[in-house]
Amino acid sequence: MKQDMSSADVAAVVAELSGGPKSILDSKIGKIYQPASGEIRINLYVFHKGRDNLFIEAGKRIHLSKHFKDSPTLPQAFPMLLRKYLSGGRIVSVEQHDFDRIVKIGVERGGIKNTLIVELFARGNVLIVDAENKIILPMNPVTMKDRRLRSGEIYELPEAQLSPVDAKVSDLLDAFSKSTADVVRTIATRFNLGGVLAEEACARAGIDKSKPAKEATVEDAEGLHDALQDLFSPLFRGRAAGKSEITAEPETGAETESEVETEVEVETETGIETEVEVETEYEVETEVEVEAEAGNEIQVEEVITQAGSEDQVPGLRPQHIKMEINGKIEPFDVVPFDLTRYSEFEKEYFDSFNTALDEFFGKKSLEQVAEVKEAEKKEKNLGVYERRLLQQEESLEKFKKEIEKNNILAEIVYANYQIIEELFSVLNGARAKGYSWDEIRSILKQAKKAVPAAQMITNIDQKTGTVTVELDGKSVNLDIRKTVPQNAQEYYEKVKKFTKKRDGAIRAIEETRKAMKKKAAAKAAKAGRKLLASRKKHWYDRFRWFVSSDGFLVVGGRDVDTNEEVFKKYMEKRDIVFHTQTPGAPLTVVKTGGEEVPESTLQEAAQFAVSYSSLWKAGQFSGDCYWVKSEQVTKTPESGEYIKKGAFIIRGERNYFKDVPLGVAVGLELKGETRVIGGPVSAVRKHGDYILELTPGKFNQNDISKKVYRIYADELNDPRFVKQIASPDLVAMMIPAGESGLRYQKPGRKGQGIGFEGAKYGIRGVEEGPEGSEAESEEEFKEEFEEEAGEKFGEESEEKFGEESEEKFGEEAGEEFGEEAGEEFGEEAGEGSEEEIEVHGVKKV
Repeated sequence: MKQDMSSADVAAVVAELSGGPKSILDSKIGKIYQPASGEIRINLYVFHKGRDNLFIEAGKRIHLSKHFKDSPTLPQAFPMLLRKYLSGGRIVSVEQHDFDRIVKIGVERGGIKNTLIVELFARGNVLIVDAENKIILPMNPVTMKDRRLRSGEIYELPEAQLSPVDAKVSDLLDAFSKSTADVVRTIATRFNLGGVLAEEACARAGIDKSKPAKEATVEDAEGLHDALQDLFSPLFRGRAAGKSEITAEPETGAETESEVETEVEVETETGIETEVEVETEYEVETEVEVEAEAGNEIQVEEVITQAGSEDQVPGLRPQHIKMEINGKIEPFDVVPFDLTRYSEFEKEYFDSFNTALDEFFGKKSLEQVAEVKEAEKKEKNLGVYERRLLQQEESLEKFKKEIEKNNILAEIVYANYQIIEELFSVLNGARAKGYSWDEIRSILKQAKKAVPAAQMITNIDQKTGTVTVELDGKSVNLDIRKTVPQNAQEYYEKVKKFTKKRDGAIRAIEETRKAMKKKAAAKAAKAGRKLLASRKKHWYDRFRWFVSSDGFLVVGGRDVDTNEEVFKKYMEKRDIVFHTQTPGAPLTVVKTGGEEVPESTLQEAAQFAVSYSSLWKAGQFSGDCYWVKSEQVTKTPESGEYIKKGAFIIRGERNYFKDVPLGVAVGLELKGETRVIGGPVSAVRKHGDYILELTPGKFNQNDISKKVYRIYADELNDPRFVKQIASPDLVAMMIPAGESGLRYQKPGRKGQGIGFEGAKYGIRGVEEGPEGSEAESEEEFKEEFEEEAGEKFGEESEEKFGEESEEKFGEEAGEEFGEEAGEEFGEEAGEGSEEEIEVHGVKKV
């Protein structure tokens, strides 16, 4: 498969670009891009033809193109500098230097002429030089033995080589007399032909290509000379037809233009060394890339008359050569004219060589880019297990190859036991006599022809005392300090080592496949479930709340403002109010709906009150609380006293719960309405399908919320669904302020261990107030609940209801039910909507 352009290809492209329908002379240069490393795309406006693009890939190709990659979002420094010097300029010349793979494009801009030089040999380069031939900037700055391609340096062309177009019979004979290779390799390397064209020339001359060059006769040289002229005649067809003339001009001479002539400028310079790069094609094809010295320029210009319908330079027949590759007919070469060696191959012809090159290189380059992107996309889309399995399988194959290789080498050592033993004896004897490794290496080199054993040694490592020996077609490393069995054992030890690794890889692959099956099953189960989020807005969403296991709605304030709102709007005379013995707890209201409240609900409300109080933040595991009737709670202080916002006064009897254990649960309710719920463990177990229990711990509210979310996302294997109903923000609203921990790392399911958590604690009964007048009794039982513990107002023993203010509720639903939309609960707390689940005191909708 052809990878780059030959000198003949460059000559054909230059012929088209400097004259004819594909000419870019007098074109205006637009923007310049660098789509990839080593590539340049120049946007052109061709006079009377419109826009086109000149594509350059250093070291490989140059042609007009319609197939090019997308330009990068941010331009690199090199194309920006090219824009500075070339954009808006006019192309005044396109030349090939001395039939070499060097193209010079002259650009005039504002009366200043600069030259863009494209090197298409070896690694290649693109440079811009000024009128004095000084390098302004190279794409790839390099320093070689005889050339420096760096900014500010004078540009020096590589050493010139004989051109096959101008070669004489005497030049061929001189090259043959100095060569030690065969004929085809000699003309390929000395005349800058390359393997394909060198073989073509030999075939046309009727000379055996494998004939030693020194045996070539004058008749052979004459035949090759005629064959070369015939081979390249399509490039200069105008010469034979009298439509072109050859003009030899000095380096500073002016160009001669004619509608029917081809101009070839030839200049030579002596005393220069030659750089040769050899490529081997098939078994005998060798292509030498030759760089020629400055001043040797051949300008090929063929100007086609605009009258007529010809689309290509006369004599050229651009074509793709096709053959079957991997079961598909594909092009493997592109040439500018007919070659006899390809006479039996399928061909596809094009109107110009630029088009043929673009379809061969440009289209293929885009396909390769698309393949790389597709491979990256597939790699990106691979799951964790798929990628792991791929790596494990690659490792397994590597281990198997190592086992096979070392087994073979161990067997070779034993099979050549006698030979290796004799070799060790000779080498150890030489070392014992005081010979250095360098001396031994020199002796072995001289004895290779006479001593067969010496021929086996391919390398000596004097640092490790090992020799590399060629045995039975394999390279075997042997330590001369060890015996033959010990060397064989070294390879067997490697076999054991890689066998263990192979077995480990097999086990790992099995585990990965099991994990993949488990994941696939979970994915299938998830696809079958098709969970859909169904959330509704409730008036109590902006408060702390839960539904008891008996169906009673329990609501608590989140801060001072919501405490006030619960008291003013939603607390009814028939409700029950809870608060902790210590300040800093929500005003907790049990919505009774006029029904008798069972003990289990009272116990859950008590646990709710202590768990969401300052006791949790303090790291306590139990606390005391009590309940009173709503009519005992007031905001009317005694005469002369003041009660601040969020504080309340309670009068009368209190019903205590002692040592109530702290504990909450965060659950997912999936039947009917899908939502996250929180509260006492027994209540959440009753209504939730998944439950995670929390206790005072070491994770802050933000971290534990994320942890709960991740656990549920993994458990349901549907992060999108979980995020809709139980995002970390929504989970955080169900968790007490302070630090928390998980009781279990895996969520429980509904129906597991239903019942109230913690030790049994009961109502101590009604505690009678102290003896005295009614006013004294009332004053005795006045209590103020407040966020700051221990604050008192006045000299009376009032305690104010406080409220923890660690978090403001940010739910959309809470904003909707504000002063304007909220309504005070009357006698019927649950009126106004259809019910799905009956909740005492309010209907859950």
